[in-house]
Amino acid sequence: MSEAQGNTPITVEDDPIQVRKNKRAAFIAAGKNPYGHAFDYTAHASDLHARYQQLADGEETNDHVAVAGRIMTKRVQGKLSFLTLRDTTGDIQIFCRINDLGEEEYAQVKDLDLGDWIGVNGTVTRTKRGQLSVIATHIELLSKAIRPLPEKFHGLSNKEMRYRQRYVDLVMNPNVRETFEKRFKIVSAVRRYMEDQQFYEVETPFLHSIMGGANARPFITHHNALNRDFYLRIATELPLKRLLVGGFERVFEIGRQFRNEGMDQYHNPEFTTMEAYQAFSDLEGMKRLTQGFIRAAAMAACGTLSINYQGVDIDLGGTWRDASMIELINEHIDEPISYDMSREELARIAKKNGVVDIEPAWGKGKIISELFEARVEDTLIQPTFVCDHPLEISPLAKKREDNPELTYRFELFICGHEYANAFSELNDPIDQAERFLAQVQAKDMGDDEAMGYDADYIRALEYGMPPAGGVGIGIDRLVMLLTNAESIRDVLLFPTMKPLNDAQVCDVNALDAAESKEQENSAATGCDSAAVAQSASLSNAPHQQADASIDFSNVSIEPLFKDFVDFDTFSKSDFRAVKVKACSAVPKSKKLLQFTLDDGTGCDRTILSGIHAFYEPEQLVGKTCIAITNLPPRTMMGIDSCGMLISAIHEEAGCEKLHLLMVDDHIPAGAKLY
Repeated sequence: MSEAQGNTPITVEDDPIQVRKNKRAAFIAAGKNPYGHAFDYTAHASDLHARYQQLADGEETNDHVAVAGRIMTKRVQGKLSFLTLRDTTGDIQIFCRINDLGEEEYAQVKDLDLGDWIGVNGTVTRTKRGQLSVIATHIELLSKAIRPLPEKFHGLSNKEMRYRQRYVDLVMNPNVRETFEKRFKIVSAVRRYMEDQQFYEVETPFLHSIMGGANARPFITHHNALNRDFYLRIATELPLKRLLVGGFERVFEIGRQFRNEGMDQYHNPEFTTMEAYQAFSDLEGMKRLTQGFIRAAAMAACGTLSINYQGVDIDLGGTWRDASMIELINEHIDEPISYDMSREELARIAKKNGVVDIEPAWGKGKIISELFEARVEDTLIQPTFVCDHPLEISPLAKKREDNPELTYRFELFICGHEYANAFSELNDPIDQAERFLAQVQAKDMGDDEAMGYDADYIRALEYGMPPAGGVGIGIDRLVMLLTNAESIRDVLLFPTMKPLNDAQVCDVNALDAAESKEQENSAATGCDSAAVAQSASLSNAPHQQADASIDFSNVSIEPLFKDFVDFDTFSKSDFRAVKVKACSAVPKSKKLLQFTLDDGTGCDRTILSGIHAFYEPEQLVGKTCIAITNLPPRTMMGIDSCGMLISAIHEEAGCEKLHLLMVDDHIPAGAKLY
């Protein structure tokens, strides 16, 4: 007998993990190793299917093969057993007969579990029912699986658990494996294309003493030996351009960047980019280079330049549109803008068109950029080079001779999202020093994404850097596009996730007990064990947190209103229960979450709420919340927010705390509060 949490007895037979542990112990007691050594396989499953595709039903061969993989299904029929073996290329059936294996080894086969890794020696046959198989003459246990795989008919379906336990996700969901195989092909194709263009692949430091190369908030780490802080790199641009100064003509780097910013459908704090720099080139050269490596990646992953992303047809062939930022803005607003306008006039038009918060540090260029994001980005579906960016937001790009407030820069947009960013690189050290100083001033005015002053980079430019073009592309977004992935987490093997709390991490007994119970009930309930185990862990967490004492002397709340509201006025506020159908971070906003809500009317309701600092979107999907539904629509970041979700706010030890009001899920959508 073993006991789960709460002293509820569970028999060994009802606890699949303990059953498997007992099998492991028996294996060891018999002098055998349940975690074997190397196995010399001679073929993969796909090799056998290709080699024997002409083998007739019911025909046996004398061809001896050795295969290895994980047991995915098992059927025992007296003196016959059938196993489905999955290796890195696919599945092959293992046909086990007591006459071929002998009684002792056949008994061990019957004791194998789903998830166990085995090596098989045998001969190739095709069963009378047409199933290509290996008739086993010897089976060796290579690794005993202690934890059962999720129930086979439903797999691992909980998205958050899939991201946290990618190792199980890859086993249970073949389409996930296909996505990452495409990712590997995409990265390889980009690399091969760049090498074919005579670019050298190089490696540059991850630790930077000065933040530069992009406008972003960095991660900070401490170097013990040097006793100083460093930034994890936010871009590879400045080290790569130093190599142009040193005489390398064409260089590129594929590597990780780190930005201490929000997580959403298109952003992860650590991500992969490819940056390339070519001496004696310019912005036009970077357009040709960008088209080249994106098309090479598309052909490697999809075999075509005509793709579909989330229901939208995209043509990566042909001619890509090329237009200026201001030209595109003026196509989408009623009152045309130009750089001849004052800052105040541009700010008025921007507010009119969805740019809500205009910060004092923003100049005309930044306001124009924000207006572009609010009104234009989402409309750019087919590949479009957006050119002529303001100087204010392009501190590393060359000025246009015909308008020094603009730069030789493009951003590539596809399906409403930026994929690449390129410049005719600034190589004038005096001009670059002035722009670094402007960035420092912006930082002093509160822009925590502005760059620092990199004196060593200025020194490098003073030695002379040839005219050059440079481009950077987000590999993860490119993979999303070419694999039709909805979220960046779907194309990262191990995406950044909010850590589980201590109760969830430490309560192994509750997790195991839930999985044991799931093994009893999965066939009847249709639930997967990982989701049930997570549910048990989550339900246990509040109990443990409730035991923690709260020091209310550190808690402060807003004073109650002294003014009364008459009942008739109050009764006009329509408070309703709403179900969260979807939740995502609003692009370009560090605070806003966009909720798609079921309010009981049959039509989805959109509400924006500035609570991203307190919740990640995936935490809230499926929750039942409270909203005021009869407020007039309010436009934020170009999105109409129709109502307001209710939260409770207080201060604790000087820090603001917020709890979104969530209620019992038994309350139906649209239920009115009185």
